Amino acid sequence: MSTWSAVGGAAGCLAGGHAGIPTGVHILCQQDDRVLLLRRAGTGFFDGLYSLPGGHVEPGESVLQAACRELAEEVGLTVLAADLVWLGVVHRLSDTNRIDFFVRALRWQGEPRLLEPEKCDHIDWFVRTGLPAELVPYVRTALDSGEGPWMLELGWR
Repeated sequence: MSTWSAVGGAAGCLAGGHAGIPTGVHILCQQDDRVLLLRRAGTGFFDGLYSLPGGHVEPGESVLQAACRELAEEVGLTVLAADLVWLGVVHRLSDTNRIDFFVRALRWQGEPRLLEPEKCDHIDWFVRTGLPAELVPYVRTALDSGEGPWMLELGWR
């Protein structure tokens, strides 16, 4: 298992008044060969497509802190940062220049349930080898990249 770390923090990225690159985190929860996915709805961003639980990293929080928060907010699962392992990073150009971190939860507490019906309309476990066709494309690419660690650049010409 590889260990990644970041040095500098948000203050270094914001020097000179630059807004920075939107940063997201996605959490892979897998039981046996099944993956937890949510179908996005009502957000205007990838609506109708499935994705992993996750969201934006907020100012003042680490990627792993954001993963713990997002998992609790979206699906009611409690995970410790120590129970998350790095899978990879996607630097992508879609609507804007974005960076998405992917982590895997080794263990968690609770039963997943849909807690943000204004953002997602379905939650379910899907067999890893039979993921729905309606999956966010960069999430599919990330899941197809294996256990990691990996770094991908998508959408750049």
